[in-house]
Amino acid sequence: MKKMVVGITGASGSIYAKRLIEELLKNDTYIHIICTDTGKKVMKYETDIELEQWVGELQKQHDNVVLEDNENLFSKVASGSYKFDAAVILPCSMGTLAEISSGIAKNLLCRVADVALKEKRQLVIVPRETPFNAIHLENMLKLSRLGVIILPAMPGFYHKPETLDDIVDFVVGKTLDSLSIENNLFKKWGS
Repeated sequence: MKKMVVGITGASGSIYAKRLIEELLKNDTYIHIICTDTGKKVMKYETDIELEQWVGELQKQHDNVVLEDNENLFSKVASGSYKFDAAVILPCSMGTLAEISSGIAKNLLCRVADVALKEKRQLVIVPRETPFNAIHLENMLKLSRLGVIILPAMPGFYHKPETLDDIVDFVVGKTLDSLSIENNLFKKWGS
């Protein structure tokens, strides 16, 4: 069973994280969820979902979901000796991206990103901001040069989306593709 960490920050787009977690559970993945305080507020504002309640419902159906406390630097995912396969931060705020690119690990989410970098594990960051300024771009370039996959939440339209779910599924499908997880969330180019 793959082990993944899914981080949710206060950037707009928590629906992407919700959908990714649902898909990872279909793929028999052990998931550690880390959400910032602002991420919880944005999720509630954008989706009417209380994170703790939603995760509690998931835990009733799945024994492979853990909600981590972002302030708990004693969590096992904070250690390089705990083997997780990948970490995905989506949506990723520019503040969190800046902390990661600067090596600041003052909370669990940034520490997990730091562990992924130092242990050469896959790290996927899905920034959600527009437009980008030069600092944002420099931070993304810095992380990209370290092997981080930078996957902005920029949906394509060649698959002819008809609903908001189709647009969300495109970004989540691309995220799963970057993790080498087969999915049919959107029609691939040429198929």
